[in-house]
Amino acid sequence: MDELILHPLAYARRIRGMTRADLAREICAAAERRGLRSGTDKSRVRKWETGVTPDKDSRTYIADVFKIPRKDALTRDWPHWLPGADERVIPLGPDSAVPALREALRAAMDPLDRRNFLTFSGSALTALATSWATSDTQPLAQAMNGGTVDEDLVTMLEETSPQLNRLATEQRQHAVILLDAHLSTVVNLIRHGRHTPVIAQRLHTMAASLSQTVAWNRFDQGLHTAAAKLWIAGLHSAHANGDRDMGAALLGDLAYQASWRGYPQTAAGILERALTRTSHPTARSLLQLRLARAHAAQGDTRATHAAITVAEKSLAAASGRPVPAWCSWMSEADLAVDTGQCLLDLGETRRAHQLIREGQNLLPPSRDKTRGVFLTYQAKSHLDLAEPELAAAAALKSLELAQRIGAPRCVQLVRDLIPRFEEHPGAQGIPELLERAAA
Repeated sequence: MDELILHPLAYARRIRGMTRADLAREICAAAERRGLRSGTDKSRVRKWETGVTPDKDSRTYIADVFKIPRKDALTRDWPHWLPGADERVIPLGPDSAVPALREALRAAMDPLDRRNFLTFSGSALTALATSWATSDTQPLAQAMNGGTVDEDLVTMLEETSPQLNRLATEQRQHAVILLDAHLSTVVNLIRHGRHTPVIAQRLHTMAASLSQTVAWNRFDQGLHTAAAKLWIAGLHSAHANGDRDMGAALLGDLAYQASWRGYPQTAAGILERALTRTSHPTARSLLQLRLARAHAAQGDTRATHAAITVAEKSLAAASGRPVPAWCSWMSEADLAVDTGQCLLDLGETRRAHQLIREGQNLLPPSRDKTRGVFLTYQAKSHLDLAEPELAAAAALKSLELAQRIGAPRCVQLVRDLIPRFEEHPGAQGIPELLERAAA
């Protein structure tokens, strides 16, 4: 099996010739050396290698086994401090877009890429964001290889690609192959075509936008390695064009993924760099809101409220420029619900519940996937308020919606709440929810 699709813990033990049972014994021995006990067995190691995060003590014992400083295990994101966890990120440069796009396409078409963990370390992603924030682009050169790229073909792709990008989630699930094909076509034209710098710029604009859309498709399917590589590839194309707002968008998506996977510190580091070189108020509002979510997940109340305040002011700010397409959907509904989710993380449940409900009411019918996510937030807020019946109703609506539009990520959000619903087996709606979630 390709080592790049192994979980870093599996990779670390395999390069040392260790089975899961071997590693479990070594962890127990590390605990005994500290005068403590660990109940680790090969089954628990398997869970860690398929997405479960070890507790603080277990991470300390694992660090002992691999001779890694204890502070790394306690201060760096799991599992990125493990040996071999870093995968090389292609650095930004004048000729970096094509290799990044080729690597992203390979990952996107790889049926084995079904692991629920990131293959890039937080430090590698933050370094990429720092490079983007501190480097300048160079003019695109005229490509002299291959056949001449027909301008009519480029125009046709420019007209059809946005139509595919704008499809509602329920329809986009039927157009995945078309989106993949459009991206592949654009990449091949960049790689093999003879084109002027102006045509190259138009192609890279499409490559960045299509990479973003295809990445979100892979992310929704749980294919996190492919999603990350596609967002990174889009960043390279945006950088080649000098499109700072689009570059910030792609970094913002990488940060969103990091938060989703439970690495808010990495997300905050990426977003802080993305915010240094994006200027449109709506774009800044969205990035500040994601930064607030990352701070809230870390329990930083002051930083969370500061970012929310900036997000509110930025969204309300007038701008003579058109809103970038990638954040044109950003609205008061998103601000309300994500602020509510921040407050949930900070324990401000009543106010959080009110904001989430308000945001739900503001959301237009066209954004069903977002509605499904918001409904799970609403369900969680009802659970926090000891209102299991209302929570079940919201969760069931989310589940039905997600299954109808083909949104596995939303389905998983509901399933993640099931253990909390199982604490209230007699409450109205919960037996039906448990049955639907198990189907």
